[in-house]
Amino acid sequence: MRYIVAIAEEKSFTRAAQRCFVVQSSLSHQVKALERELGVTLVARSSRRVELTTAGEAFVAQARVSLDAAERALTDAAAADGQVRGTLTIGVIPTVTTIDIPASLGRFHAAYPAVTIRLRDGGSNEFIAAIAAGTMDVAVLGLPDGAPPTGISTRVMAREQLVAVVASDHPLSGRRRLRLDDLAEEKFVDFPAGTPGRMPSDLAFQAAGLHRDVAFEVMSTRLILDLVRQGLVVALLSPAVVPTNSEGLRTIPVTAGPTRVEYLAWSAFNPAPAAKALLDILAPAPG
Repeated sequence: MRYIVAIAEEKSFTRAAQRCFVVQSSLSHQVKALERELGVTLVARSSRRVELTTAGEAFVAQARVSLDAAERALTDAAAADGQVRGTLTIGVIPTVTTIDIPASLGRFHAAYPAVTIRLRDGGSNEFIAAIAAGTMDVAVLGLPDGAPPTGISTRVMAREQLVAVVASDHPLSGRRRLRLDDLAEEKFVDFPAGTPGRMPSDLAFQAAGLHRDVAFEVMSTRLILDLVRQGLVVALLSPAVVPTNSEGLRTIPVTAGPTRVEYLAWSAFNPAPAAKALLDILAPAPG
């Protein structure tokens, strides 16, 4: 089963064999033997192309379930013997401000070296769906105030006001505080429309009855800051993602501006021992 899953994901017998630490001839032989046993062709192959057949796609879907169950059986057995092992999949949004991810994972790895960690970047909505589906263990989310995630377990890590970020030579850079209507005529850079990272700002402008022109949509906070530094746009961001004394930039508080809530999220349905251990490090229970 592992060989077929590897072929499905690598789309190459050579790369699948390397991933499984076997020679290619042995992997090919085992796949052909499995196909003879099942009486169906699982993999269509030519000298240039490898892909699953319809039967192969059906087989791989259930093979993944079986392999995940087998891995969970091993990790639970190890946990019963006082060991923590297995694989953890962790989702991290690009605007994490409350958790030092590298330092936290360093402490976790020192305590539980047998656990393999898979970091995934992306958006809060996809992480919520992945946790609910059981394909992700833990994630850090950023959502608008008043819109908590449902169907998963969460803990509020921080609630913060976004600040305006402008170039140091921008006409507004000398202001100590702004209102949303001071920014209404500006061009903005923000996260893509509909994403949780953008929603706090969109909702704040809607509530104030103001239109906002988002001229650039990007997912990288570094790129957002670079565009602002060039004087092309302004942004609304967590103050924690703007480096202290950042050259060419100025942050300004915004009265009645957007509010963002950062959550730590996980599934309460039978979490793996490694997930529980990570949660103890990221957000220890009070008391």
